[in-house]
Amino acid sequence: MNAPRKEANAGGRWLGLYVLAYLVFLYLPILLIPLFSFNDSIQAAFPLQGFTFGWYETLYDNPALSGALANSLVIGVIAASGATLCGITVSYMDLYGRSPLAATISAVARLPILIPGVIIGISLLILVNLIGLGPSRVAIVLGHILVALPTTVVVMRSRFAAIPKTIREAALDLGASDWTTFRRVMLPLSAPAVLSAFMLAFLTSFDEFIVVFFLAGTEPTLPLYIWSQLRFPRSLPTVMALGTVILAVSFMIAALAEILRHRGLGTARRAASAA
Repeated sequence: MNAPRKEANAGGRWLGLYVLAYLVFLYLPILLIPLFSFNDSIQAAFPLQGFTFGWYETLYDNPALSGALANSLVIGVIAASGATLCGITVSYMDLYGRSPLAATISAVARLPILIPGVIIGISLLILVNLIGLGPSRVAIVLGHILVALPTTVVVMRSRFAAIPKTIREAALDLGASDWTTFRRVMLPLSAPAVLSAFMLAFLTSFDEFIVVFFLAGTEPTLPLYIWSQLRFPRSLPTVMALGTVILAVSFMIAALAEILRHRGLGTARRAASAA
């Protein structure tokens, strides 16, 4: 008994070391961005020259940065709204439509996860040129809806699947139509997941670079602005300060979305127990 236990303990230690090494490799470069954003030097190198908030102060009164941020916010909200609306419709019809067409549409809606971003960007560029839109804000919104749609479908499908089917069946038995059941019963029970899907779709749109690279016209988004600034060594500390702010806000939005998603699952479990 001792030998298998020792082997299990040794395996556990090696697994722990592997996980630790993986986390360091994955997150240490990210942690270096906030560290160097407070460094009083334009060089991202050790030893640190001093502590300063100066690079964060340069983020203010920057017209180019303000314009790019405004574009990202507007595009993110519109794209997230469109992707969430489509995700709700596609996932609900996939679960309750009982149609091969609905299942096919749901599968196609999740395909962008498997397609390289460069291929999506090139394809969308060809499409918007063919229909006469060309690189523009509208084209970016359409591209971001496509990219964010898989996230909303996955979130909403899992939420609708967690709601006991007896609740919907009871509403139908009481004479409610499919539309009334969806609007008065299923959608209110899924409200936390809807908000979670919207927030995750917004993050996906806000951080998207490859699609914007192909579809942006004269109004760049924030990721494209950051990329353009990387060509200038003196702008690197400002970029790291901006990246730190984006990282902190993204983390808070993602954490809130996850809290809302778990709250929705808890509501579904309580509804299942009551049923």
